[in-house]
Amino acid sequence: MGLDMYLSKRVYIGAHYEHRKVKGIIDITADDKHIKIKFDRVSEITEQVGYWRKANQIHNWFVKNVQDGKDNCDEYYVSEEKLQQLLDDCKKVRDNQSIAAEVMPTKKGFFFGGTEYDEYYMQDISGTIEIIETLFKEKGDEKYFNGNIYYTSSW
Repeated sequence: MGLDMYLSKRVYIGAHYEHRKVKGIIDITADDKHIKIKFDRVSEITEQVGYWRKANQIHNWFVKNVQDGKDNCDEYYVSEEKLQQLLDDCKKVRDNQSIAAEVMPTKKGFFFGGTEYDEYYMQDISGTIEIIETLFKEKGDEKYFNGNIYYTSSW
């Protein structure tokens, strides 16, 4: 139990439309069992591209900057501009920890984790930078298919 946060990427496939000429094979095994998925029924693929646990400063940033102040565990679209803003804010804090409370304040909540500006706080900042930089790097790869990014949380 506690604050879990997810960043997901959804890529529209539309394999059921012939004109899209989508081809592929899905071959998945889990717990030694083969999972059958009919490829021609796949409409989208969702990847988990980011995960945090009790990183309440990151959650607070999303609530304020993406969710219009609503802290309700719904899923929210995150634009590329917002991802860039989060990356910039995290880098500001990484480079000058004395502005952390101003730029990326912590948020108290039921099982939200610590609210100190300590090494765990900074680990979450560094981890967030890595997540977003990886997304932007993948976006620059012409062979990588881009999708829409969404944020959700639960506790």
